[in-house]
Amino acid sequence: MIKSDLVLRIAEMNPHLYERECEAVVKTILDRISEALAAGDRMEIRGFGAFSVTTTRARQGRNPRTGKSVAVAEKKNPHFKSGREMRKRLNPGQSETAE
Repeated sequence: MIKSDLVLRIAEMNPHLYERECEAVVKTILDRISEALAAGDRMEIRGFGAFSVTTTRARQGRNPRTGKSVAVAEKKNPHFKSGREMRKRLNPGQSETAE
């Protein structure tokens, strides 16, 4: 599902809202998550999951074409950990002790 599909589905589920209003809601939520991650904060949506930032430290890598050693700078990467309710939906029938 892409963002426009999500907007259409929300609009179908809420006929009292215009599609542009649903698009504004989705855009606002995604923008807020992005802003929080850019600021180094953690964003948690209960029952769904948590977004956070992980840091990959600087290291020495190799150019695959030439084999020369190159410096790879430190990077920040987004990370998502699903919530308990999400895992239960994805794996029905598994006991909670398997987590």
